[in-house]
Amino acid sequence: MPTRLVCVLVACAALTVGACSSDGTDVDDSSGGAQIQVVTAFFPLAEAAEIVGGDLVEVTNLTPAGAEPHGLELTTGERSDIEDADVLIVMGRGFQPAVEEVAEARSDGVTVEMLSALSVGTDSPDSLDPHVWLDPVLMADIVDETVSALSQADPDNQATYRANGDAYQGELAALDTAFAEGLADCASDVVVSAHDAFGYLTVRYDLRPVAIAGLSPDQEPSAQRVAELADLVKDEGVTTVFTEELVSPKVAESLAREAGVTTATLDPLEGLSKADADAGKTYLSIMEENLAALRTALRCS
Repeated sequence: MPTRLVCVLVACAALTVGACSSDGTDVDDSSGGAQIQVVTAFFPLAEAAEIVGGDLVEVTNLTPAGAEPHGLELTTGERSDIEDADVLIVMGRGFQPAVEEVAEARSDGVTVEMLSALSVGTDSPDSLDPHVWLDPVLMADIVDETVSALSQADPDNQATYRANGDAYQGELAALDTAFAEGLADCASDVVVSAHDAFGYLTVRYDLRPVAIAGLSPDQEPSAQRVAELADLVKDEGVTTVFTEELVSPKVAESLAREAGVTTATLDPLEGLSKADADAGKTYLSIMEENLAALRTALRCS
């Protein structure tokens, strides 16, 4: 994958109010003004804002490393951060009810409900599935919406946000190509995962998702459901049941034992584990790990 570019030299040269540092990052040296305050609901949205905004923004991620975002509860300080942010970016449609409740009460600033902005899933049974970021093509659309939001809050630096977004979208396009080519010729197309997070990813690359639990990772499957899945795993020649970083692997491991197969991690990227955060992992690096795990499990050539 290409090294992440936060701004490109052409864009920086064209800006009379900006500059590039020696490592290619965007520097706002024109006015000495305060950074744009951006509050994001969880990891993928935070990373997109950090890359698009560069040094022009200060990004607060409401979901800390090691936390699962679905049931996030807010502190008083976090509520104030949401209310006061220049830009607030959330998923919407009930993905994080506590965050969305405070977001609805905002009277100033730019607020983006990403699922509504992308207009995905509105006419399908999967309309409540929020996991759009696992599709690199839709992640590129998230970047577009982030560029628009930051540009609306800070129009003087619109060209910089657009250049940063374009550079990141180039990397996402390369990631999409890697998935399409890497999953084009596989012995199996069935992806058995701990919870129903991989619909957009599997549809993009013509795979079949099978989830142990529903959209909530805390949902417990019935014994009958586990038995049915064990039969499916055997019948379809599935080799791997996928677990997740931030969710207990017990049910997935139980299914794997009953079906006589192995487990591996497929990360839904709802948040970083503390170890991954400390290691400096990114959306791109974890998605590359996901691709490698899928290729092994599906026996791709």
